[in-house]
Amino acid sequence: MKQTKIEWTEKVWNPSIGCDKVSAGCKFCYAEVFAKRLNAMGVEDYKDGFSFKILPHRLEEPLKIKKPTKFFVNSMSDLFHEEMPFEYLDMIFDVIKKTPHHIYQILTKRDKIMSAYFYDNEVPDNVWLGVSVENATCKKRIDTLRKINAEIRFISFEPLIGSVGEINLEDIHWAIVGGESGVKARLIKTIWIEEIFKQCKQQDVAFFFKQWGTWGADEIKRNKKANGRKFRGRVWSEFPKQLSNHKFQLITT
Repeated sequence: MKQTKIEWTEKVWNPSIGCDKVSAGCKFCYAEVFAKRLNAMGVEDYKDGFSFKILPHRLEEPLKIKKPTKFFVNSMSDLFHEEMPFEYLDMIFDVIKKTPHHIYQILTKRDKIMSAYFYDNEVPDNVWLGVSVENATCKKRIDTLRKINAEIRFISFEPLIGSVGEINLEDIHWAIVGGESGVKARLIKTIWIEEIFKQCKQQDVAFFFKQWGTWGADEIKRNKKANGRKFRGRVWSEFPKQLSNHKFQLITT
């Protein structure tokens, strides 16, 4: 379990790894590239490259950390992958329930499988449940998420590769927006970010701008660090904060 450079979390926990592409946002998957690199380095867990596999030896990692921590669950996979056994999901959520001092951020593109799992299972209060929406064709994932009884529901508009248009953010608490990075990164347009930003403000949803990525606000390609993460002249790092009465308040940094 490692610290991560992902701006909206603190550590990553990967009790399973590997994935398959399901929509346009997956085309240049960073996790797939990283998995190939780890495979070339001889890392045992990645000897099969980016093929899906469960890793039971990683299950108890959060139990060893006493400091309250935000964990992004499965940065190297999708927790609700088609090959994920529900019995193993039960084991993952058992660890989550045993560590109520941690927050677990779970993000998926497989909204239907997520919904099927939570039909018979409750979402623990320390789980933030999210879906990825890279363009307008994926907005249906938000409707699925909204129907699941989770303490915090969020949307990751990353990589944002097209306009999402009008979005219903009812019962959504947090939005993350980011451009794609890498040599083959696709363009992100300011107008696409603006339409999400304005709707978040109108509907009282916390807004977090993660990065421009490879393409800057001026639509010029350069190193993502040089492009930074300022939008409208400032850094947006809003988070939803859990409260004991199962509501949230907006906190900014």
